[in-house]
Amino acid sequence: MKKVRYIFMTGGVASSLGKGVSIASIGALLEARGFKVTIQKLDPYINIDPGTMSPFQHGEVYVTEDGAETDLDLGYYERFTSAVLGRENSVSTGQIYHSVISRERRGEYLGRTVQVIPHITNEIKNRILLLSQMDSELDFILVEIGGTVGDIESVPFLEAIRQFRLDQGQDNTMFIHLTLVPSITKGGEIKTKPTQHSVKELQQQGIQPDILLCRTVEPLEAEVKEKISLFCNVSPNRVFSAPDIDHTIYEIPQIFHSENLDAEIINYFRMESKSGEYLLDLNPMLAKWEQVVDVFVNPRHHVKIAVVGKYMALHDAYRSLYEAMTHGGFPKKISVEFTKIDSEKVDAENYRHLLKEANGILVPGGFGERGVEGKLLAIRYARENKVPYFGICLGMQCAVIEFARNVLGYKDAHSTEFDPDSPYPVISLMEEQTAIVNKGGTMRLGAYPCKLREGSLIAEAYMQQVIQERHRHRFEFNNKYRSAFENAGLRLSGLSPDETLVETVELDRAAHPFFVGTQYHPEFKSKPLSPHPLFKRFIEKSAGL
Repeated sequence: MKKVRYIFMTGGVASSLGKGVSIASIGALLEARGFKVTIQKLDPYINIDPGTMSPFQHGEVYVTEDGAETDLDLGYYERFTSAVLGRENSVSTGQIYHSVISRERRGEYLGRTVQVIPHITNEIKNRILLLSQMDSELDFILVEIGGTVGDIESVPFLEAIRQFRLDQGQDNTMFIHLTLVPSITKGGEIKTKPTQHSVKELQQQGIQPDILLCRTVEPLEAEVKEKISLFCNVSPNRVFSAPDIDHTIYEIPQIFHSENLDAEIINYFRMESKSGEYLLDLNPMLAKWEQVVDVFVNPRHHVKIAVVGKYMALHDAYRSLYEAMTHGGFPKKISVEFTKIDSEKVDAENYRHLLKEANGILVPGGFGERGVEGKLLAIRYARENKVPYFGICLGMQCAVIEFARNVLGYKDAHSTEFDPDSPYPVISLMEEQTAIVNKGGTMRLGAYPCKLREGSLIAEAYMQQVIQERHRHRFEFNNKYRSAFENAGLRLSGLSPDETLVETVELDRAAHPFFVGTQYHPEFKSKPLSPHPLFKRFIEKSAGL
């Protein structure tokens, strides 16, 4: 079996420093050198997964191909690299304890006292090793430890990776610590004490970082790096700046490369780039990242997209969606600006005013009745005023409801999710969902095939007839209304292969420039170097191209 190297990233001082984007950027640089990588997130929360968490607390739930409901950081991992992740790449404390307790109940520990060490830590180590067992071609497994050093919840994970180094050897493992180096005075004086204390806390867990990534406003001067090196027991050439970005997170691979971070990682493991003579400035992969950044610096066009949803207060609640729309502008250098509209605050008096400057309107997914009527008004505005519209999951369902009410004349048409007694239940619960009580992990989840109608707008965007997209929902288009919608002009342009489920709807292009709804979530498969075709078409139509 191929020798796999392991890189562990921890964080200190404060949350939200950017561990997910940082480790994803390292993955991108290693891929640019010709290595195969995968990335895993170890999260300290006791939930089995984020599927039942509020988006206001935890941000979006990112769905993988195999149907795992995971942390939004897995979205960064997939967007920055070519890795296709699954449920094994997202591990929580809840999963670890559930597995260990289940074994204990089955008697697998033969009467032993079950403890954090060794049983919990062994389970954590097994989850890391599982990735190499699943793919014998991997060169690197990158592992992000959620939370910050000093959190009581993170202790078992830190102990597990300390033991992991003993098991695998120092030459096969690397510890990277992302920490804050703030500037807290008017004169911009850099303070290294938070980093010193963070590293000290990590050392108390038995872990000495091999590399320090320092979040700063500006790149660190050499003398500051030397001070950090001295007090943190890390070589000066392994203290790196992670400065604030100017335009976009997609600058980060270039920033890390300019700091020689990827070169130092390769040197640490005594490896050579698979591409042999390594000139990253000429590397086609990094050149593509440069082209992405150039769109933010020198755009040719500009569009304003109104996003009408219920979780607008937190940007991370629709993180993949915003990223996918941004990606959609890359091929034709379109800068995308978002107008975030809380659908609860949209009413019959203000919806025209709120939407009048929008070049395109998008209604995303969500759960619960709150804000639905505001979404319906936004969709009506888009349909009647021929503003490009894209509805995703609930956004597609709302498009169906709006069309039923205002075109078909089905007064009080609704989804049975919101009105079980509607006289026109145009959206209804999937039959296999009717007896389900548990909420977590019980929806239609993961990738399913979809057959597109030949000649449809959506088939032209994909340039293929059969696609595979990721789902996360319980309710579906009610099949008994199919002919009524088709006859009135809403085309059912995508169906499941057995033709039992409606996956996409659209208005004929003669009636509207772009009015598309998808039951699935295309945002989960969009990447900056490979924008999703539907977002590309939506943004271009919004720009009038």
